[in-house]
Amino acid sequence: MGEAELPRLTVIGTGYLGATHAVCMASLGYDVVGLDVDRKKIEKLQAGEVPFFEPGLPELLSKALESGRLRFTTSYEEAAEHGDVHFVCVGTPQQPGSDACDLSYVDAAVRGLAPHLTRRCLVVGKSTVPVNTAARLTGMLRELAPAGEEVELAWNPEFLREGFAVDDTLRPDRLVFGVASEWARERLAAAFQPILDLGTPVVVTDLATAELVKVAANSFLATKISYINAMAEVCEATGADVRDLAKALAYDDRIGGRFLQPGLGFGGGCLPKDIRAFAHRAEEIGVGQAVSFLREVDAINRRRRSRTIDLVRELLGGQLDGKKVACLGAAFKPNSDDIRDAPALDVARTMHGLGATVRVYDPAALDNARRAYPELRYGTSALDVARDADVVVLLTEWSEFREIEPSALAQVVRHTRIVDGRHALDADVWRAEGWEYRALGSP
Repeated sequence: MGEAELPRLTVIGTGYLGATHAVCMASLGYDVVGLDVDRKKIEKLQAGEVPFFEPGLPELLSKALESGRLRFTTSYEEAAEHGDVHFVCVGTPQQPGSDACDLSYVDAAVRGLAPHLTRRCLVVGKSTVPVNTAARLTGMLRELAPAGEEVELAWNPEFLREGFAVDDTLRPDRLVFGVASEWARERLAAAFQPILDLGTPVVVTDLATAELVKVAANSFLATKISYINAMAEVCEATGADVRDLAKALAYDDRIGGRFLQPGLGFGGGCLPKDIRAFAHRAEEIGVGQAVSFLREVDAINRRRRSRTIDLVRELLGGQLDGKKVACLGAAFKPNSDDIRDAPALDVARTMHGLGATVRVYDPAALDNARRAYPELRYGTSALDVARDADVVVLLTEWSEFREIEPSALAQVVRHTRIVDGRHALDADVWRAEGWEYRALGSP
């Protein structure tokens, strides 16, 4: 397919997913316009600044802007005029006070775009939505778009891992095309041609199945994480070791070792809200019993946070009040500055509420953490926050924390006690250096 035949793309919503998608597609040779109603975000991106931490993306953004294949706008009219294929990448957070998914941003994006669609084009949802949302949006598009039936809707869920988003966009392990016609499938294929040329597997399916894939995948991962954490609870009661248990399970290739990592559990902007929204939607459509286990998956995950605090309290002789605690990590996972539903900050904040003097350090998420939790204290390095600490608590498994020398840390703390909330450290090494080492599910 020649350069001339590549469809022109727009990306609506330039948050984490949208900015990554726009930049990566421009880097593949597409002519891309990114749209957002947040003018500040657009100005930053147009100036070559990525408003979040994602390895590799700032360099690609600069190149894409220089090439002239990428520009940003706040005008729906401009986006509609430009695009043959419009990707909707806006957020779908949890509704306040409910487990349901908040679709107001998706609806607003479709309402903003539709009145300007005057020719045949494809609108593609990438946001994670409750099943059957696409059917409703199809009706909305056709009603509001001057081109009417000429405008089609497809669904193409994203599977980005924060910290690996560029690679996951350019070299995904699969593409899912939820389409209602052969024309829509052809247009989507044209919008992903260089990725398809790599031999990337494609699942072509209907809209409802495509909507379900993402929540089904996230629910499976969440279940796997909570499963090994449930085993950790059993290990604590019996004196068994969850790390050895996980290692033994991982050799079974039906189970595999990925995500079989005991510890503080999952957080972030996807897994917690997605499993809650999935359970909520299943109840609405009368199949709540089928996924009722997800409520328990969620409950096991929440318990990890309080159990970690219990471990810290035990190490401190039953009392957090007046103690100095060093917290290593704030982001919900390493290689990210995302603190949405971050277990690390939840634990830090709770210990602060129990009277401890808590100091937090994270390589990327400090600015976000300060904004969200100004009541906590922050430091400039692991050694800085550990100064005079009664206990050190590892909460996000950044590689720089894994590489800390126990002897170097021992020189600055008041007491050599560490709680490894992520099973990221070698317990034998730390104990050999005189540290009292504790982790959930380990004797």
